[in-house]
Formats: sequence, structure tokens, C-alpha cells
Amino acid sequence: MTVKEAVRQAEGATKLAGKIAVISGAAQGIGEAIAREFVAEGARVVIADIQERKGQALAVELGGNDVCRYVSCDVSQSADVNKVIDCAERSFGGVDIVVNNSGINHNATILEISEQDFDRVIATNLKGAFLLGQAGARAMLKRGGGSIINMSSINAIVCSPHIVPYAVSKGGINQLTSVMALGLADHNIRVNGVGPGSIETDLLRSTIMLDAAAYKGVLARTPMKRLGQPREIARICVFLASDDASYITGETIYADGGRLRLAYTVPIDH
Repeated sequence: MTVKEAVRQAEGATKLAGKIAVISGAAQGIGEAIAREFVAEGARVVIADIQERKGQALAVELGGNDVCRYVSCDVSQSADVNKVIDCAERSFGGVDIVVNNSGINHNATILEISEQDFDRVIATNLKGAFLLGQAGARAMLKRGGGSIINMSSINAIVCSPHIVPYAVSKGGINQLTSVMALGLADHNIRVNGVGPGSIETDLLRSTIMLDAAAYKGVLARTPMKRLGQPREIARICVFLASDDASYITGETIYADGGRLRLAYTVPIDH
């Protein structure tokens, strides 16, 4: 746990006190930021990720077995998903929150994309959210309700022709969020989405940010003229998972610096 997280706990910032959360794709990037914020807000967390070394290290850093557990999980496999839910129930007593954050991409146009690569992206991004959301909801029934948060993207609405399966998967996530919200409302389970714009993760730093023209292009499409930070997405997830959002379900919040509302490019001097 970082000093900042420890201070926040000491000051009583516990919006998620007593809650048990499962977060997929939490070994790095936005998922890691969500795990950190959830623990800082009093939740116990199960990290579900295929990256064993990073996942184990983060779980130890965030407090070890009493606070955070890591489970190796390919979310496209129901057996792995069930293993994660079982860990949350055995270790912490149940599931109150699920964050479907696992996601991959494959760059190819509609004429280039292979069936195998299309299936692989859809299996992780969309089928994985269905499987973990379903298993998590079944566990939430035992505790009288809960909150599911699906990670969407601005690419559910606007997209590049070079990210065919990713854009399709995120469009599907939006509809999955809607049907889950309606189907689970009677069970006191809220389902919402978060749609990030360009967020400064390791992936972005190692790709777009190394290409001056591409980086400038991203900023030119962003009215706030900056990248978002993983913690900014994580704080939205804290809100949606908390009682502050108790009457919100079926919604997707877009954190994109104004990009979806922009009908022109903004001048970038640097």
C-alpha cells in the first residue's frame, strides 16, 4: 500500500468498507488503479488476471491475504471464472462488486482480420464480461445485491477501422450492460459501464506517446488537451460501486476529456 493510500484510510475514506470486489485485468493499468482505490476505500479485493507475477506482487503490496488475493484467470474460460468467484467466497465471504476490466486488442482492418483473432478479442472482452458478470451476480444473490461495472470505451461509439474486433466488443459491452441492468434490477444488483477515452497507461506510453504525430492527433481530438489518468477512471468505479450511486443502473459514464462531444479538432502547439 502506498503512503497516499494509507493516509486516505487513516482519514476514514471508506466508501467501500466491508465490500468484497472481484476485478478482472487488475494486474496493471486501469485495473491496477481500480484495485488500489478499492482497497484504499476499505474493500477486500480479488485480482483476476493472466499475468501471475504482476498480479501476485500487487496483491502482496495491497495487503496480502487478509486484504487482497490474486487468482490466475482467463476470463474467456468459465472454469477460471468460477475459480475466481470461489476464491472470493472462501477467502472473504462473498462477492459484492464485480469490475469487468479485462481487455485485449488486435489491429487489423475488416479485410485483414482473421477469424481466430476476431474470436480471441471477442472471447476476452465480451464473453469474459458475460461470464464473470453472470457468475458474480449469482454470488451477489446470496448477499442481497451488489454492483457490476463493465469497462466500455469511447470506441463503442466512435472507432477506427483498424480495431475491428475491439470496437465490436465494446459496442457489445454497452448492450450487455443494458440487458444485465434490466435483468438484475429485481435482485438489487446494479450494472453500469465506464467508457474511457485516451488514458495514460503503460500501453499508451509505449505506443502512441512515442509517436509525436499520433500523440498530437489524440490531443487534437480531446477538448481538455490532455490524457486521462488511470486513477480518474478508478474513482468513477469507486462511485459506481458505492452507495452514492444507489439509484443508478444501466448507465455508461464516458470519461474522455470531452472527446465524444467534439465536432472539430483543437489546436495543439506542442
